[in-house]
Amino acid sequence: MRPLTDQTPKPLLPVHGKPLIVWHLEALARDGVREVVINTAWLEEQIPAALGDGSRWGLRLHYSMEGRDHGGALETAGGIAKALPWLGERFWVVSGDIHAPDFRFDADLARGFAASDRLGQLWLVPNPSFHPKGDFGIDADGMGLADGVGPDGQRWTYSNLALLHADLVRHVPAGTKAPLGPLLYDAMRSRRIGVTRYAGRWENVGTPAQLAALNASEPDARPGAGQPS
Repeated sequence: MRPLTDQTPKPLLPVHGKPLIVWHLEALARDGVREVVINTAWLEEQIPAALGDGSRWGLRLHYSMEGRDHGGALETAGGIAKALPWLGERFWVVSGDIHAPDFRFDADLARGFAASDRLGQLWLVPNPSFHPKGDFGIDADGMGLADGVGPDGQRWTYSNLALLHADLVRHVPAGTKAPLGPLLYDAMRSRRIGVTRYAGRWENVGTPAQLAALNASEPDARPGAGQPS
């Protein structure tokens, strides 16, 4: 995202007048979440300065300062492992650099996940042009497939929206860099990861051109649109 991120961390880049991360915070608050942990690394001091304690959204924000404490980002699994003391046993995960304005952090879905023995529930999207081979298949029973396609003959892309169980990353020592992908693949092979197709608007904002196109698009917010299918 350079040169935009030379001075601004990506989650604070504006989409239709609001930082990317604020879209998530508003949605989480709307759907009843009250505590949020934000992992920070690059230009991390700007994030708490911009967002404060979260009270303006009815949230309580905690900051897991990976740059200050470890010299840089801990990657996806490492960042979650560091934040576990704030997260509890089961929690939502959303990347700060995606835009998914139709997604609902549905409390009933979270309760259903908590009653299951799954280590994760992932939302998948059609493969974007920059990731044509996708990540996971979808089995007939809604479980994720690490090594092949399901009945639809396709692999899908992980949207960076998920419900996770702490056991998925509990063995990762706090402060260790570790990616989440290998842990998801292993848990899928054990039939512990459910997946859901997501039909709402979704963008992985990875280049200045993508951000410009997103800001040029219609900022229509359709309540309830794009619910999991």
